[in-house]
Amino acid sequence: MNILQVNSSARTDGSQSTRLAGVLTERLVEQNPGAKVTLRDLAQNPHPALDEQALGALFTPVDARTPEQARRVAQDDALIGEIQSADVVVLGVPMYNFGVSTQLKNWIDAISRAKVTFQYTANGPEGLLKGKTVYVVLTRGGVYRNTPADSQVPYLKTVFAFLGMTDVRFVYAEGLAMGAEAEQSAITSAHEQIDLVTA
Repeated sequence: MNILQVNSSARTDGSQSTRLAGVLTERLVEQNPGAKVTLRDLAQNPHPALDEQALGALFTPVDARTPEQARRVAQDDALIGEIQSADVVVLGVPMYNFGVSTQLKNWIDAISRAKVTFQYTANGPEGLLKGKTVYVVLTRGGVYRNTPADSQVPYLKTVFAFLGMTDVRFVYAEGLAMGAEAEQSAITSAHEQIDLVTA
């Protein structure tokens, strides 16, 4: 089993989403001795945004790219290669201003490439990253699960389904900023959910 863990917090230290994603990955490794883990930490190694220069590089034929354009596309290619090789993806996802972090959005933009990870057909779009299980560990300061304020879950479900990943399992740690007791309860609950989703 190949496991890809993606930490999308802006923090390099002290991130609850990173800690809990690590716990989930450890649980999977315990259950699957010999599993290989690839760690992609987007705080330690932030990926560049999809800007005009990046689009220009992507839409330039391979043999016509400048060295700079080739290097930029190679950065995205590395992330695509990681997720193509993964059987399981574990994401640590904090909530920032009701959405995902810039770090995660840049990663999603990088792995979403026409004719590589998705394609359009006569019957509509088809995701090409099939047969994977995705675990998403969500950490929030407040409580947003199953409310209109939770834009993360619908967005991530839509993006992953578009890319062919329909087995997406969520773990919630909510109320982390609502006092010490609420924080501890949230962490305990998250550990219990990890046990359930990996059973």
